[in-house]
Parts: sequence; C-alpha cells; structure tokens
Amino acid sequence: MDHFELRDGVLHAEDVPLPRIAEDVGTPVYVYSRATLERHARVFREALDAIPDKLIAFAVKANPNLAVLKVLSREGYGADVVSGGEMRRALAAGMAPRKIVFSGVGKTRRELSDALDSGIGQFNLESEEEGTELSALAADKGLRARCALRVNPDVDAGTHDKISTGKADNKFGVPIRDAAGIFGRLAQLPGLEMRGVAVHIGSQLGDLAPLEAAFGKLGALVQDLRAEGQTITHVDLGGGLGVPYVRGERLPEPAEYGAMVARATKDWGVTLIFEPGRVIAGNAGVLLTRVVRVKRGINDPFVIVDAAMNDLARPALYGAYHDFVAVEPDGERTRSNIVGPICETGDTFAMGRECDRLAAGDLAVFRTAGAYGATMASSYNSRGFVAEVLVDRDRYAVVADRIEAGAIMEAERVPEWLA
Repeated sequence: MDHFELRDGVLHAEDVPLPRIAEDVGTPVYVYSRATLERHARVFREALDAIPDKLIAFAVKANPNLAVLKVLSREGYGADVVSGGEMRRALAAGMAPRKIVFSGVGKTRRELSDALDSGIGQFNLESEEEGTELSALAADKGLRARCALRVNPDVDAGTHDKISTGKADNKFGVPIRDAAGIFGRLAQLPGLEMRGVAVHIGSQLGDLAPLEAAFGKLGALVQDLRAEGQTITHVDLGGGLGVPYVRGERLPEPAEYGAMVARATKDWGVTLIFEPGRVIAGNAGVLLTRVVRVKRGINDPFVIVDAAMNDLARPALYGAYHDFVAVEPDGERTRSNIVGPICETGDTFAMGRECDRLAAGDLAVFRTAGAYGATMASSYNSRGFVAEVLVDRDRYAVVADRIEAGAIMEAERVPEWLA
C-alpha cells in the first residue's frame, strides 16, 4: 500500500495534489510520502517480531536523501552503507554509529579509517585482503573493529544479472568453501573482533527459496566455525526483498519473509542484521513529469516527457518496468511509446505500453520510483539534477534542490593555457 491516490480525478501524494508540486517546484521532480515510508518501516519491523535480537539497517544506496533517512532513523532503523559518503549521510540523519554496518567490496583506506574513527557498529569484510588492511589501521589507532565476513554462497537469486550478488562469479564476498579458513586467519589478527558472517544474494527477489537456500548454507557455516572454536554472535542476512512494479504482481510479503527467517535461523542463537532498501522506499516515491509533446510514430505515438534516463536510469540499465499513469486521467486509454528527451535510443521508458491518454502539457508519474531513482541520477546531456520533495499529510518541502546545468558547469575550470 502507498499514499498516492486519485481524489476527485487528481492524483495526490497524501493530502497534496501533485499539480501543486509541479507548479511550485517544476518538473521532473521526485515526490516521497512520509506516511508510506513510515508504514513500510513498521510493517517490515513487525514481520520480524519473532526474531528476539535484531538490527534493521536501511540500505542507504536505495535512497540516500537526508530527509528520508531522518524518517527511518525516527523509526529506529540503522543504516547499511557502502561508501564514506553514505556513512556521513547516515550519521547526519541521526542514525547511531553502533547501528551502522559498512558493506561494499571496494572500501578505501580513507573510508576504513574514517569509519573506525566514527565508531560504526560493524564492518562487513569482503576479502581477506580487506581484513588485513583494516587490522593494521585499527591496531595503529588502538581500536578493535567489529567485523563479519561476507560469504558468497553460490546461490542464484533468480533476479536480473546486474543486481545478482551471490553467484560464484559475482565480485562480492569470499567463496563459502574458503570462508572458515579465512575467518580463522582474520580472527588471529590484532585490531579485529571477528564476530560473525554476512550474506546478500541480490536485489528485487521474487522468490524466498533462494534466500532460504543461502541461509541454510550460512547456518552450516556458523556451526562449522563454532566447532573450530570461533565465537559467532552476529549474522547479517542482507536484504533484497522485492516490491511489485506491475499492478497485480504477486511477490513475497514481509510477513512471509519473517516467518521463513524465523524458521531458518531458530537454532542460531545470534543477533540478526537485516538490510532492507527497496521494500521500504520503492513504493514511497514517484517521479512526477510533464509531457513535452506527443510525436506521431509508425505504429504507436511517442509520448515525450521531460524526465529522462539521467533522472530515472533503471529502465535503460535493466529494462525495468515502472507503471506510468496520468495525474489527471480522462478515462481514455491508448498504446504509446514513453520516451525522454536525451539523445539516446536507450532513453526509453516503455514501448507499446497500454496507458492513459496524454497530450502536451499533461502531468504523469512513474510509480515505484522511491528506490534507485534520484540516487542513480546523472547530468548526462548537460541536464541538471532532479529536485526531490517530501510530503507530510497536507504539507510538503523540497528536500533536495534542483541543480541546474549551469551550476554544474560553474564547478568546471578551463586551464590558463587554454584561455
């Protein structure tokens, strides 16, 4: 459920009509619903009521906007971060350092050092080499870094190849067959407190079976490590639970996921860490856009909107589907090609899509754009960065300014010898 609904023929975000935001802020613009964020955060947390010891760490990469993080911080969420920039955002949003988990395969020396200084709760080590480097840094500072070793369980998540992370040939984690040996060696190093293991097999998962298979392998590894005398107190189960992008699409509910986790981990005796992202933020946002013009096509007309692949990259990157609906539908439907203005054929949101009839100047939205939307934006074709708005009942605020192309150009320099 989300809080984007038609009222008197006009699409609203909570109690705010979207044409008001378009008029005041311009388009394209991302619009987030605070009520939806809070509802999804609570539903996910309640789905894990059977788990006695847990930390829910929102995957900041899904939506790093400070206002969004502040809402989730107030819901008791921590943060799963994959860069120093994301860590700074989580801290600025009020998330406690002890609730921050630093994941990612390419943490730099500077990022590791800054995270140590910030006192974050856990490093998810992606390799033995990373652990060795962190050990030296921590020992030099007189600190002990709390760590989990990320393992690659060689489980196919059944999702898009570019968001699959748990197969043998993916870059993440260490092979599960080598995990016990690597864990043992890292546990002997100074400056490290090796306290657990971590796994994450992919994003937008539509089936719980691959997750349960991965958790089964992880549970066996925990037993093996304990048999070798290692202390295992924390296990990070990652995230990846999918959301419906197509109306009527059936995906596992958080309650089903929670029941599976409780069943799969009932004998582990650990604190479980979860990294939900899309399932919290996806349906909490839309991308509001205006039709530039409708162009005649050979088969179907081209509806050219002012949003583009630089604003919402998922369709171009993954062939991803986003429902496209009019803000003020007249009840008429048609087949159209939905495209943006960028000089790339890849700047196509849909071809031959059955959708609301639209004309030049009309407003429309791409739904389920609250995750992996604005965070993946670029300035390609010298376009600016899209604005972001957070709605709270009958009020709203701009929570990320539109950055115009001119402001981006002002950060560039022509060397003196070219002047």
